[in-house]
Amino acid sequence: MYDFGIRQSHTGYRIGYRANEANHCPGCGQSHWIVGRLTAECAHCATALPLIAGSSSGIGVLRPRGPARLAAA
Repeated sequence: MYDFGIRQSHTGYRIGYRANEANHCPGCGQSHWIVGRLTAECAHCATALPLIAGSSSGIGVLRPRGPARLAAA
């Protein structure tokens, strides 16, 4: 997602859900989360945060691109 090593100095701190860390909700302060594929939602107040280390996985993630794909369509 974001390359914090390069872009953080330009964009500042971005609030988000970080896996394997203690995450407290910015809305209510609780720490119970429902984690999905792209966001994590607070179980108490429904505040949604983007996943910092989220990525796609599974069947269909890699799709061919370029002239070969256009010729097949």
